[in-house]
Amino acid sequence: MKLSLDGVTLSYASVTVLHGISMEFCEPGVVGIIGPNGAGKSTLLRCINNVLTPKSGRICLDEQKTYDMDAAEIARNFGYVPQEFPITFQATVFDTVLMGRRPFSSWRVSRNDVEIAAGAVKMLNLEQVALRYHSELSGGQQQRVMIARALAQNSRVLLLDEPTSKLDIRHQLEVMDIIRALVDKRGLLSILVIHDLNLASRYADKLIMLKDGKIYAAGDPVSVLTQKNIRAVYGVEAAVVLEDNLPHIIPKRPV
Repeated sequence: MKLSLDGVTLSYASVTVLHGISMEFCEPGVVGIIGPNGAGKSTLLRCINNVLTPKSGRICLDEQKTYDMDAAEIARNFGYVPQEFPITFQATVFDTVLMGRRPFSSWRVSRNDVEIAAGAVKMLNLEQVALRYHSELSGGQQQRVMIARALAQNSRVLLLDEPTSKLDIRHQLEVMDIIRALVDKRGLLSILVIHDLNLASRYADKLIMLKDGKIYAAGDPVSVLTQKNIRAVYGVEAAVVLEDNLPHIIPKRPV
């Protein structure tokens, strides 16, 4: 599998949000997209998922342009969890997760679909709330439901926009452990937007650091999460301490 972005530029009205983004992924792994608010992280994820159409440039999955794919083909290839996920109808947790199987089946649900959805529910530790309505859950539980729905798609690329933002520290680690295990077991590519630099350092194989809609730095966590880069991109003075050969970020003060 090869996912490539070549010169992707996108504007909202007269404001350019992404400036000529180019990158290529040929191996499974966890890729963290990091950077300050307004850097273009979520916009980049929406472009990959074909939610937004770039002004110029192209995005290809195995040489096929993503904007030539229909909605079902996009869903079969890309599992996407946005920051916000308003559901305007009543659906149980299990039915919500089962919706992830829609791109692979007709309106009739198969036994295989049910088994895959049940496995995703179990993986995210949602069995006790499986028959409750999605709208009745806490924000953190809702987030885990939407991750389970994306996992049920069995897509080749998993796109997650701040998957730990509404979770407490225990569930942050649990969800990231699940993502890491899935990537390793299924050979997936997972691209996730994440604000917590220490989680990014611990779980990502590669980091893409954005600033003002451009790639400022890219590489493994040790090469990207440096005092110099954090100061230049975030405007923060920070100590960077190596623990288990990974950088641990201790913010000190804005600069």
